[in-house]
Amino acid sequence: MSYEFERKQRLAILGGGPGGYEAALSGAQLGADVTLVERVGVGGSAVITDVVPSKTLIAVAEASNAIGEAADLGVQFFTRSDSGRPVRPQVAVNLQAVNERLVRLARQQSEDMRAQLVKAGVRIITGEGRLDGPSRIVVSTGRGPTAADFDEVEADTVVISVGARPRELDSAKPDGERILTWTQLYSLRAVPDHLIVVGSGVTGAEFASAYTALGARVTLISSRDQVLPGEDADAARVIEDVFRRNGMEVLSKSRAQSVERTEDGVVATLADGRRIEGSHCLMAVGSIPNTAGIGLEEAGIQVSETGHIRVNRVARTSVPSVYAAGDCSEFMPLASVASMQGRTAVFHAMGDAVTPIEIRNVTSNIFTQPEIATVGWTQQQIEDGIAQGEIYKLPLASNPRAKMMGIKDGFVKIFARTGSGTVIGGVIVAPKASELIFPLALAVEHRLTVDQVARAFTVYPSLSGSIADAARAMHIVN
Repeated sequence: MSYEFERKQRLAILGGGPGGYEAALSGAQLGADVTLVERVGVGGSAVITDVVPSKTLIAVAEASNAIGEAADLGVQFFTRSDSGRPVRPQVAVNLQAVNERLVRLARQQSEDMRAQLVKAGVRIITGEGRLDGPSRIVVSTGRGPTAADFDEVEADTVVISVGARPRELDSAKPDGERILTWTQLYSLRAVPDHLIVVGSGVTGAEFASAYTALGARVTLISSRDQVLPGEDADAARVIEDVFRRNGMEVLSKSRAQSVERTEDGVVATLADGRRIEGSHCLMAVGSIPNTAGIGLEEAGIQVSETGHIRVNRVARTSVPSVYAAGDCSEFMPLASVASMQGRTAVFHAMGDAVTPIEIRNVTSNIFTQPEIATVGWTQQQIEDGIAQGEIYKLPLASNPRAKMMGIKDGFVKIFARTGSGTVIGGVIVAPKASELIFPLALAVEHRLTVDQVARAFTVYPSLSGSIADAARAMHIVN
């Protein structure tokens, strides 16, 4: 008697960032023969040079800020001079030690992720990969010039997760020493005397906030009316007020024409002729997908004018056997979205149950101090009539736990569908807003009403109590 076994489905993944990593794990879980091609390390730039190191730096900045604000709570730090008199010490940040630690943590996270893939049975190839048609990846391993230094991976399904890199301007070319991208900041050995940040989007605002807390003089150049253009206007206003109160110089409606290195620093020239001198400059002017030269067009895969890969809600490209996840696709550039796209792509390709990604259910966070967390429809969309909803905003300063902690800035804002009271969105501005937004994310995902949210017990006192209080204030009379 003979048996004919079905061949395992072959899954090839180009790029090991959050999307590629999750795709590989999901494929292995479903029994596929999985090969991952990655050039810098598992986790990609998100883990090695972007999300993990930047949020580690921000955590250090938060700790430094907490020490400085402890006096407001009655906690004071003193040492004794030689004469025995109390002297208040200065908070010092050893940036070299901080950067060495965060780079080490990022590499360790990458190694942990690699170990998880190996344990799951994923084959990992280190090298530069490109598509050779829709079902083959050719990998240059860099070991030498011969044909043996190339690997070829045949696949039934391909997932592209090649990420993005910082956008660079010819008029402000990064040199890695004085003019920097966010991936180059971790080479600094000391806190900059005066950091000029060009770009007031998420990346620019986060690093401007962090370096202010670390003790640097910071000038933030924003081409818009306010920082964080496109975000909730009330939230952006709170953040900008905090920035200015903490000593940051915010130049609104100011466009940087060029940034040049000087003998001992940098000078940024604005479009109106003003010149801003500093010790260092961070260029935070967006990112570019790493899609050029990897064989997309030759394989028939559609890309946008910006180079992003066009995908649908299950991360499928214009070629049925090819999927794309993460910052190289047209979806939101968030690690959480990339991970979900990677899982969704593999589940769909292998016939497992799948729920198409709903962008309005995505929770995002800006790691300034305080943080801004959002989910669902926005206030602007409600005011423009795109969504029908009621808006309620509750200042965090009225929360008893916030008073105990000395929190003065922030709020909870809930958007509920007119008539039914179904929660359709929300904004939280608070310390650790990234943790507080989850109840509203659940409400949006599962279409809970404000009354259902209000009926859930919250701890007293707690910052999350403001969520229930805001929901209670929006009670729907039956």
